[in-house]
Amino acid sequence: MSDIAGFFFPDQLHLAASLTLIVTSFFTSALTAAVGLGGGVALIAIMATVMPASALVPVHGVVQLGSNAGRALVQLKHVDWLIALWFAVGAAIGAAVGGAIAVELPPAVLKAGIGLFVLWVVWGKAPHFGKAPKRVMAAAGFASTFLSMFFGAAGPIGGAVLSTLGLPRHGFVANQAITALIMHIFKIIAFGALGFAFAPWLGLIVLMIASGFLGTLAGSRLLGRMDEKSFKTGFRWVMTALALNLLFQAVRGWLG
Repeated sequence: MSDIAGFFFPDQLHLAASLTLIVTSFFTSALTAAVGLGGGVALIAIMATVMPASALVPVHGVVQLGSNAGRALVQLKHVDWLIALWFAVGAAIGAAVGGAIAVELPPAVLKAGIGLFVLWVVWGKAPHFGKAPKRVMAAAGFASTFLSMFFGAAGPIGGAVLSTLGLPRHGFVANQAITALIMHIFKIIAFGALGFAFAPWLGLIVLMIASGFLGTLAGSRLLGRMDEKSFKTGFRWVMTALALNLLFQAVRGWLG
């Protein structure tokens, strides 16, 4: 029995911390399924308060891979595979470049950049990408995967670009899920190549993915009941809250 408990609840964390992360995974997955984005950033913010810094980004990546896989499966019929393909091209390059950089970039700079970009896309004039708008997802794939290697939750970049493509709410949620899934796959491959040991965290990861899938089912039911206007309003304010939170963390980092 102690061996089973040790597998699911790692020694590096108190039992209460592990249980908190499992419950948090449910609610953050429900948030992402219902609104399209936000759960990944919320989850890593809570994980950062209880987990060792060295394990934070890799473990978060695996949990988010499971969460996004479940959401993509639920919304599979709404996925645009051309968007996924363009994103994958950029994500592969972003993971390779990010994994090759040995120095840690200033987190305050990364957070401020993402926050300002999201605010510009959500509240500014939506950019137009000509006759082939889906090609821009290659740049989004590169940027989000590259930054995710350092920051952990760069989903707002892909989500912000997706929001300019005129997708219906189910299409947006489905394509945000598949692109985030691709991002985390390449990121995990890169961390594995760098030698991170995932095994000690595997049990907790399994429980967080399972609770996250239940959250995805709950959030997807809410999505189906929302009208287009409510969805767009909710998405805009969730994105704004995420951006302001990132800017606050950046300023706090600069001020020490």
